[in-house]
Amino acid sequence: MTVYAIIGGTGLTQLDGLTIRQSLPVNTPYGAPSGEIQLGELAGREVMFLARHGHPHRLPPHRINYRANIWALKQAGAQAVLAVNAVGGIHSGMDAGHFCVPHNLVDYTSGRDHTFFCDDLEQVTHIDFTHPYSQPLRARLIAALTAQGCAFSDFGVYGCTQGPRLESAAEIVRLERDGCDIVGMTGMPEASLARELELEYACLALVVNPAAGKSSAVISMAEIDHALQGGIGQVKAILAGVLSAA
Repeated sequence: MTVYAIIGGTGLTQLDGLTIRQSLPVNTPYGAPSGEIQLGELAGREVMFLARHGHPHRLPPHRINYRANIWALKQAGAQAVLAVNAVGGIHSGMDAGHFCVPHNLVDYTSGRDHTFFCDDLEQVTHIDFTHPYSQPLRARLIAALTAQGCAFSDFGVYGCTQGPRLESAAEIVRLERDGCDIVGMTGMPEASLARELELEYACLALVVNPAAGKSSAVISMAEIDHALQGGIGQVKAILAGVLSAA
């Protein structure tokens, strides 16, 4: 039976409904992860939970130790990762409160430790990253979203920017021209690191605001927080749906 891990993003630093049996401090060759891994049960399944930004939310996207997080989950026994991400909507159908299960991504980040293979002087290792997300895991998310009656898209290209600032309108024009449907700051190198360690990985993205220039209003944290409060309950139900059906 597949061992699942959930990585919670902005707005999901704790997972209500998770019966915690153990909080596992983990040391890795790459330093400390964002926090302890919580081991417990959700929807009748064994599951791990890790808050990407720490609890309370303290780590900005470019300061997250992605290598330590993914390594720690693998070391703890995870086989599949459900990653929750708060994103901005670029595609006209991606309004606040909409869910997206992206099928591909474009990486615009820089300076992040993005591989486990950089210290291996014996051989060069290239992973296939044609399809960054696990199709079987995406299908389980799509089934859970359908069962919950959520408004969602079963496609999408995730554009990952450096942060922590939000993007300019001109940058969003560029991302849209590149084919991106949503924009976030934490999708990479998380996805590629999971692939390097042969972990199934899929993203559940909650749109929390129109991307820069996609609305006449100024993007505010109050707007983002409101969308998060409205969507996190659904996120938890979707995750429970995936686990209960697995």
